[in-house]
Amino acid sequence: MPTVPLTPIHGGERERKDARAQYVTVILPRRTHPVDKEGAMALNRGVKITWLGHATFKIVSPKGKVMVIDPWVNSNPACPNDAKTFERLDLMLLTHGHFDHIADAIALGTRFKPTVLGMYELCEWLKGKGVENTMGMNKGGSWTVDDITVTLTNAFHSSTIVDGDRVLPAGEPCGLIVRFENGFTLYHAGDTCVFGDMELIAEIYQPELAMLPIGDLYTMSPREAAVACRLMKPRWVLGMHYGTFPVLTGRPDQLRALIKDLPGTEVLELKPGETLT
Repeated sequence: MPTVPLTPIHGGERERKDARAQYVTVILPRRTHPVDKEGAMALNRGVKITWLGHATFKIVSPKGKVMVIDPWVNSNPACPNDAKTFERLDLMLLTHGHFDHIADAIALGTRFKPTVLGMYELCEWLKGKGVENTMGMNKGGSWTVDDITVTLTNAFHSSTIVDGDRVLPAGEPCGLIVRFENGFTLYHAGDTCVFGDMELIAEIYQPELAMLPIGDLYTMSPREAAVACRLMKPRWVLGMHYGTFPVLTGRPDQLRALIKDLPGTEVLELKPGETLT
């Protein structure tokens, strides 16, 4: 699976080169980091974070635990075929009930029996579908699994499940704070608009990496995500929920231009299937 290198230069900046790529009918973003054969973007925090497209991430923790956030894999048009296969899965994290975030939750949950964390109502629905090891939570609550602590935060969106010909409520949407065994902490905002309490999330949990939706229409655009960056001031920002469909028009380079005057925050950019390490 390809990964992306990040080359340090003076002043903490990073060397960037431009290239263009396209996957099937998905228009992928302009590349800003060079790629080598191994392709690891050097976070140097002991985690491996692979973007599977849209809002789906596969993460390997410092102690080798495998998690997936918002599993939309098999029917995800942005996910490369060689990234659709899991050998194991220890932890599944869910932000809300829309199909593009839980489409493979039942299949992966019943096959690998990971611990599943998400809003209470969503976990109860999954339990009714035969998914074991669910732990229904709510916003502000935390749960620790194998020294990885997950906290649910606020998010402003909707959350329903299409179950056959029924549309079911799935509780409220949420964001995720994930603190790994070595202390590295990330924030996955889920689907949301910008909101002022992102500043509180940063104050309380101090995530180094913020995964923010930037596609527009259903979530923030780069304009709102830039405000989120100013509220949170993370070390790194990784855009998501863009490029999967033509209507998701926001791009990382737009966000980068909007926060070029924000010191200490760098916008990272991946293609689906690439990895941060």
